Amino acid sequence: MPYIQANDIQVYYEIHGEGEPLALITGLGSDISEMEWDAIIRSLAQRYQVIAFDNRGAGRTDKPDQPYTIEMMANDANELLRALGAERANILGVSLGGRIALTLAIEHPERVERLILVSTSARLTKRPWWFGPLSLLSSGPFFRSPYPQPRHAFRWQLQASSGFNCTDKLGAIHAPTLILHGRNDKLAPAALAEEMHNGIPGSQLRWFTGGHIFFFFRERQQFLEAVEAFLGTQNE
Repeated sequence: MPYIQANDIQVYYEIHGEGEPLALITGLGSDISEMEWDAIIRSLAQRYQVIAFDNRGAGRTDKPDQPYTIEMMANDANELLRALGAERANILGVSLGGRIALTLAIEHPERVERLILVSTSARLTKRPWWFGPLSLLSSGPFFRSPYPQPRHAFRWQLQASSGFNCTDKLGAIHAPTLILHGRNDKLAPAALAEEMHNGIPGSQLRWFTGGHIFFFFRERQQFLEAVEAFLGTQNE
């Protein structure tokens, strides 16, 4: 099984396809073994070298029982890409993974070629109403994985995400950036996507009609086409 030491943990990763490197950073309670991600990865791998990995606390990556931060998880991603020889990569981050991607672009700009932010925001307006109920679950609630997430890891991921705020640093992002967001997203409200768009110089914002996971279902093809169109402009 492919693992790389990143900081204090072993990170599980997979590489699919050939071409420009595209690192996929998944969301809260999620890992790349889930069938929902498999379809996305297979589609993207037709044109790119997809570097998919499990975040700290999820899937086959280590799950230490200690506080996590978004900065810590961005450092994990940076160390993984460095170890794989990906001097620069396109970064696609979803939800929690979008916050990791934002931090990667801010703290390690030399690593980021282009940035795609999906169903995410630079901050939360307040601790969401679902924080309490979710923190009591034994594992991530959204997808079924053969590698169930232990309660402590889910709670540390959730706390890292809910306490994050990089709004005042968005102006430091100079990588070309595409924001893909569902108008009916209840977890990352549309107003926060607008705020992020206004804060990142030159960023593009494209709306979808669905909610937080619009890219998995009815609008998957439109999502993939938007990603490919954006990345396809880098050599023009």
